Amino acid sequence: MSRVGIMGGTFNPPHNGHIHAARQAMAAMQFDRLLLIPDNVPPHKTMPHGSADSQQRLAMTRLMAQEIPAAEVCDIELRRGGRSYTADTLRALKRELPEAELFLIIGTDMLLTLDKWREPETLCALAGLVTVARDDDDHAALEQKAAWLKEKWNARVWIVDCPALPVSSTDVRADRALCRAMVPPAIYQYIEQQGLYF
Repeated sequence: MSRVGIMGGTFNPPHNGHIHAARQAMAAMQFDRLLLIPDNVPPHKTMPHGSADSQQRLAMTRLMAQEIPAAEVCDIELRRGGRSYTADTLRALKRELPEAELFLIIGTDMLLTLDKWREPETLCALAGLVTVARDDDDHAALEQKAAWLKEKWNARVWIVDCPALPVSSTDVRADRALCRAMVPPAIYQYIEQQGLYF
């Protein structure tokens, strides 16, 4: 049975923090493949003014995939349209990859609020949950939440220790110098060519 990691996000733009977390998860979990899935319309936030459009985010995600061994881009949420609910995506991937064991890579803040997501019981049933925890995260809170999710929905949770690489897409969009420093050169070149953000 192949082990498939799934990492979703707006990727607006993808940056070294995404790449670092993906590599750490790949190394810890020994995935055979990693699917990078740009979302169409994130259900939990509004895309800020001046954002890249969906096709530009897809193009940048393809460039990000070149930085991560065994990574590939899946445009399932862009093709589906509408709001991008992870439960819908996992159901579709389970149909497409019935023999695969799926693992959803999420941030620590997402793990701590997973019970507020749409259909959290579906997420726990269809995929293992892998959270990449930085040095400054509250590991006791993460362990407590993992135990709670296991008891409530039989969730399988892995907490991967990861050296901190604090950067956000919001910060990158706001500062050209930071963007140049914190995104791979090919993505920065694409941002410049497309006249994005600045």
